[in-house]
Amino acid sequence: MRNIERSLKVSTFKPKFFTCMKNYSLSQFYKDITAGVIVAIIALPLSIALAIASGVSPEKGLHTAIIAGFFISFLGGSRVQIGGPTGAFMVIVSGIIAEHGLEGLIISTILAGVILVLMGVFRLGSIIKFIPYPITTGFTSGIALVIFSTQIKDFFGLSIEEVPSEFIEKWESYILNINKINWTSVLLGVAALLIIIYWPKVNRKIPGSLVALIVTTLIAYFFKLDVDTIGSKYGELSSALPMPKLPNISIATVKKLLQPAFTIALLGGIESLLSAVVADGMIGGKHRSNTELIAQGAANIASGLFGGIPATGAIARTAANVKNGGRTPVAGMVHALVLLLIMVLFMPYAKLIPLTSLAAILMVVAYNMSEWRAFKSLLSAPKSDIFVLLATFALTVLIDLVVAIEIGMVLAALLFMKRMADVTQVQYVSMDLDDVDSDTPLRDTVSKDVLVYEINGPFFFGAADKFAEVIEQVQGPAKVLILKMNLVPAMDATAIHAMNKLRKTCKASKTKLILTGVKAQPYSALEKAGFIDKLGEGAVFESLEEALEKAS
Repeated sequence: MRNIERSLKVSTFKPKFFTCMKNYSLSQFYKDITAGVIVAIIALPLSIALAIASGVSPEKGLHTAIIAGFFISFLGGSRVQIGGPTGAFMVIVSGIIAEHGLEGLIISTILAGVILVLMGVFRLGSIIKFIPYPITTGFTSGIALVIFSTQIKDFFGLSIEEVPSEFIEKWESYILNINKINWTSVLLGVAALLIIIYWPKVNRKIPGSLVALIVTTLIAYFFKLDVDTIGSKYGELSSALPMPKLPNISIATVKKLLQPAFTIALLGGIESLLSAVVADGMIGGKHRSNTELIAQGAANIASGLFGGIPATGAIARTAANVKNGGRTPVAGMVHALVLLLIMVLFMPYAKLIPLTSLAAILMVVAYNMSEWRAFKSLLSAPKSDIFVLLATFALTVLIDLVVAIEIGMVLAALLFMKRMADVTQVQYVSMDLDDVDSDTPLRDTVSKDVLVYEINGPFFFGAADKFAEVIEQVQGPAKVLILKMNLVPAMDATAIHAMNKLRKTCKASKTKLILTGVKAQPYSALEKAGFIDKLGEGAVFESLEEALEKAS
């Protein structure tokens, strides 16, 4: 038995790569290579676009996809997870850079990696179960709208020196500068959009985003179009992978950057586990959530050391991996190596890419990320869920993702407690009910001096006031008060406090208090609080029949 437990503990943190290698075949190797190459082609334009939109140079997106992508596959708890920069981080990254600079982003990424490793070590992989669906939908849709908004300038070629970071001010700036539209940029951006949308009807293997990037770049270059490019904004791009470098970290810096680091860790953990769950459904597998968190942490630490940006599991790239035959972490590792090869050979040519084409790619990413169908379906949910959804969405767009998640979780928790309190019932049990055997001689006589009340549902602080109100309505001092608790699965300290108040009231009125059907958790809680001892002997019974016998 101990050997089984030990093996289960080991497998909890064992990367899937080592499990898959036990029965690995040559045919699967070919499939993994094919899938890895295709996913690398998909990741190439996305990594560059996401890096630029986040406020860093284009090559940093590729560095992240290469370094973090390799570690996520090699150390991860999913067979098919593909990691790299994602749209979810874009808003956070740009905010950190604006406030703390690139050095602050690198430190935040490393700290987030450490937090993710600790989350995995302490087995918090089930954290996704405690994030309500309206919150994830709300902030995901909010991020999508923010991403779309940030691409307006480049898509329309607006000559605005500095675009405000706030959502409303940003759109005010766009409207005020509407007369500065570069129609050449718009036409090229529309062409990129149309290629991305309709190319899958021609060929599903080659991603439309890459085709759009190549075609629009060639058009802009050969026709000498007056549009902004990566080169005009960032100059020459390096094709070399940087050496790892540890940033200057101090206690003061850690304190200052701990909040954004927690945000990166939380969002990265949620998105990676969501992606792993989606992948499980596609391949009929089961990921190791704690191993996945540790891998995500290690990947972000490595990404930070190489000057990259935060990374997590990418749902779209993971799905593409599965659809193209990838079934082991080898596909993800191949994807990272292919990206490295592409960067070394072709990175200098990336300076020719028009910014409007990258904006078109990110607009499509924002659309796919918006989950508008899920958002629309949630509008027919209970009013409390709609409130949480809209509040999280509005706060993400207008204020901050951190605030949105914090307030969304608090609202969801409060509404959940209200629902549980509404479910819990405390009611008088009439003695003519079928709870008492018809042959029992006590049936007609005991009700005069015995009151029976039943608690139905979780007995916690949200329901304690309801319990107190009902008990206060007891008319006249009865000789015995029986509390049926067989439908109470759990109780907390506030409930114990309410029970103690009832015990003291009964003692003052010389009423015997009896409990029946107390389940394991409530009994343990009452016993630890000393309540059972204070009740005295013969005050707790298994059934109502036994309690009535005692009451007689």
